Amino acid sequence: MELTVYTARSIITMNRSWPRAEAVAVGDGRIVEVGTVESMEPWLRRHPHRIDERFAGCVLLPGFIDPHLHPTMAAVLLPMEFVTAMEWKLPWGRVEPVTTADGFVDRLRAIDAARTGAGDHHDPLFVWAYHQLWHGTMSRELLDGVSRSRPICVWHRSFHELYLSTAFLDHLDLTEARLGGRPGIDWAAGHFYEAGLGYAIAKLNPLLLAPERYAAGLTRLASVAHHGGHTTLGDLAVGLFDFETEWEATSAVLGGADVPFRIELVPSGLGLQRGGRSHAEIAEFIARLPERNTDKLRFGDHVKLFADGAFFSQLAQVGPPGYIDGHHGEWLMAPEQLLEAARVYWNAGMAIHLHVTGDLGLELGLDVLAALQAERPRFEHGFTFEHVGFSTPEQVDRIKALGANVSANVHYLHELGDMYAREGIGFERASQMARLGSCFRAGITTTVHSDFTMAPAEPLNSAWVAVNRVDHGGRVLGRAERLTVEQALAAITINAAKVLGRADELGSIRAGKRADFTVLGDDPLAVDPMGLKDLEIVATVFEGVPHPI
Repeated sequence: MELTVYTARSIITMNRSWPRAEAVAVGDGRIVEVGTVESMEPWLRRHPHRIDERFAGCVLLPGFIDPHLHPTMAAVLLPMEFVTAMEWKLPWGRVEPVTTADGFVDRLRAIDAARTGAGDHHDPLFVWAYHQLWHGTMSRELLDGVSRSRPICVWHRSFHELYLSTAFLDHLDLTEARLGGRPGIDWAAGHFYEAGLGYAIAKLNPLLLAPERYAAGLTRLASVAHHGGHTTLGDLAVGLFDFETEWEATSAVLGGADVPFRIELVPSGLGLQRGGRSHAEIAEFIARLPERNTDKLRFGDHVKLFADGAFFSQLAQVGPPGYIDGHHGEWLMAPEQLLEAARVYWNAGMAIHLHVTGDLGLELGLDVLAALQAERPRFEHGFTFEHVGFSTPEQVDRIKALGANVSANVHYLHELGDMYAREGIGFERASQMARLGSCFRAGITTTVHSDFTMAPAEPLNSAWVAVNRVDHGGRVLGRAERLTVEQALAAITINAAKVLGRADELGSIRAGKRADFTVLGDDPLAVDPMGLKDLEIVATVFEGVPHPI
């Protein structure tokens, strides 16, 4: 075995027993020893080796892990036009924010005019990131006012709803009679949401998953992931659009030797139902999926289920006193159906990842888990609550008592905290979104994720929000729920590995693990916490091989 020894200004190992080092020796894609060049002398004396000092002035951490994003959703959205209320930084450019209804329509008109001027008169236009709290009321009539000839689709910031112009409805040959009163569809407004979104996606799939377009989107996703410093991604809902199409394209584009990260694949139990399968049949299907595993793409014994609706759409199910305007959220799976489905996967020994956004959705999830534990107790079961936007302190205690994990989207606080305080649920509850400090104090395995594109695929940005808890206006919200920088680093490394069931190989820098590192220009434990998100990511090292940013 030939060894490469990477030296660094410092190595933050996330191994509590050996927290700092100056060098790491790797061979055959794994870590051989961590320490100093001098302490590695017994290895170096017996094996051919080289000392690589390219990172001598940098700080190495375990490779960043985003345990919950959606490569397919990203591949579908990244080729679209972004019109967002927040600034977005992407590897190929910045997206300037649009924060008014008139500004949104003006941007739509400008995009349409630019395409028309280039000779593109009738090709469909897809626009992502509309949000009613900034951009006002959306409707088919408004889109028709932009263009009566071009099919226009405006996709909501939440991804859980979209609007189609009359030209797009005609393009898809959709009529009010054909829709037949399906739930989640407002024909007059051209609005498809939650249950209705699945119907719209099925009709749009030939456009969204067209091979060339989809491959280009996955290539963009690879660039985004690498620039964020990732070495591992969790695809939390394979089958979101079409399982086999997603698998084939992901294998072709993201399974190659030149891709510097791996993907842990978690099928969507809800998505796989579209083929008419029962949950028992889906469980059997998932059990066979590891036969497809490669070095880069891996299925395990995990499944994704859903409780309540989209957080960005204010369709999370919340308990008393509810939303300020009195509206109610949505269930993505009826409560009794969720228990029935979860029982099948629980009894099959699977780790269940449950999408919950509101405190009432979380309460349902806790009741389901309690019922399953009463019926058939399991240890180290890996049940993980995903997103956890609104919660209560008492629910944190129940999560701990039932042995569950938390994977939170802390970016909700930064982007939505101020707006939801005024237009959603009031200041007190909005300030306590993503109750991470309480989870760490309770000893719950807690990680953070982007749910990309629900948040930027930038682990340092998520860590920054978790540590500082500032909204987009700079106000601190929920000071008692802040994490220390070390806790936030654990959330994007070792804890993320635990939630994905891969802590034996990933998440810390110690002998025997995969040689995955993220290389920073400065020490995150030494800089001002407000500068955490701006630290330079110099490179990643994936299974021992450096990949400069």
